[in-house]
Amino acid sequence: MPAIDHFTFGFLTPVLAYAISCTGAATGLACTSRARAATPVARAVWLVLGAIALGGTGIWVMHFVAMLGFSASGVEIRYDIPQTLLSAAVAIVMVGTGLFITELGKRKLPALVLGGVLAGVGVAAMHYMGMAAMEMSAQIVYAPTYVITSVVIAVVAATAALWCTVHIRGTLATIVATLVMGIAVTGMHYTGMAGVSVVNPVDTVPAGASTMQLLVPLVMAVSIVTFLLILGIGLWPTEDELREQIALEKRLRAQGQGVGQAAGLPANEQDRATQRTRIPQVY
Repeated sequence: MPAIDHFTFGFLTPVLAYAISCTGAATGLACTSRARAATPVARAVWLVLGAIALGGTGIWVMHFVAMLGFSASGVEIRYDIPQTLLSAAVAIVMVGTGLFITELGKRKLPALVLGGVLAGVGVAAMHYMGMAAMEMSAQIVYAPTYVITSVVIAVVAATAALWCTVHIRGTLATIVATLVMGIAVTGMHYTGMAGVSVVNPVDTVPAGASTMQLLVPLVMAVSIVTFLLILGIGLWPTEDELREQIALEKRLRAQGQGVGQAAGLPANEQDRATQRTRIPQVY
C-alpha cells in the first residue's frame, strides 16, 4: 500500500489553504452584508457574488490548494478537467441556493437550517467530486466514519456560515466569523482526507491534466476574480452607508410631501416636489 503524505510541502499548503478560505469567507460576508441593505435586484446580484466568493474561493480553491500537498509514494496523480470544473459549479450553485433560501425565508430559523443543509451537502459533494476528478495509477478507498464526519462538519459549517451572513455586523465580529469559517471549511477537508487510503497501485500513467497544468491556472484565474470582487466591494458603499442613504432619502421624500401639502398643491404636483428632493442612488 503506497504511503500517503498530506503535507508534501510542509505546512505551506494547509496555511495557504486556510488563508484562501478566510479570504473567500470575508469577501462573501462583505457581499451578503450589502445584500441586506440593497434593493431587490441589487440584493440578488450581491447574493450571487457572495456565492462565488464563498463557494468558489472559500471552498473550491481552498480544496485544490490543500490538494497540492497530497501525494502517494509511487503514484501518479492527474485531474479530469470537466469533472474538476463541475465540482466548482456544484459548490457555487449549492452555496448560492442556501443564500437565496435564507433570504427568501426572511432569514428565519427554518430557512436558515434548510439552506445550511443544502449548502453543506453541496460542500461535501464538491469535495468528493473533486476527489473523484483525480485520475490516479491506483485506487482511492474511503473510511466511512471519516466520510460521515466530514459531511456533518460541512453541514454545520455551512449553517454557521449562513447564520453569519444574516447576523454578523461590525469589523471585529466579521474578523472572528471569518477565522471560524476558515477553520470549519479546512477542518472538513482534512477530516475527509484523513480517511483516505490508496491501494492497488499500477505501473501506468493515467489520463488527464497534471497538477501544474490544471490547478495552478485555475487557482490563479479564480484568485484574479476574487481580487476584482474585493476591489469592487471596496469601491461600493458599505451596509451602513446604504442604510443611511435610504433613511436620508425617506426623510427628504417626507419633507417634499410636507412642503407640497402645506402649499396646497394637488397630488401630482406633490409627487413632482417629492421627486425633486430625491438624491441619486448608488446601489
